Amino acid sequence: MKTPRSYRKFQFQQDKIKNLEEKSPRFKRIYTEFENLSDEIWDIETGDKDSVTDDFMLALQLQTNILEDEIDNWLSLKDEENVE
Repeated sequence: MKTPRSYRKFQFQQDKIKNLEEKSPRFKRIYTEFENLSDEIWDIETGDKDSVTDDFMLALQLQTNILEDEIDNWLSLKDEENVE
């Protein structure tokens, strides 16, 4: 079982995230991918995974940043604007 990370980018917006996940399969997929990539980066940086190339790590971080921006956009919209 994975232990929760002590810091999560969106930890104080979990109610809104849960609501969005229930309303939008697209948001749920994006948020899940963001969490998975964040976990992967954490595992690599803390040594829980084998070494990877700098290019691979940079690609993971870039993809995570793109997803983070998209999640930020969703969270900043008014509730009625958040449905697809």
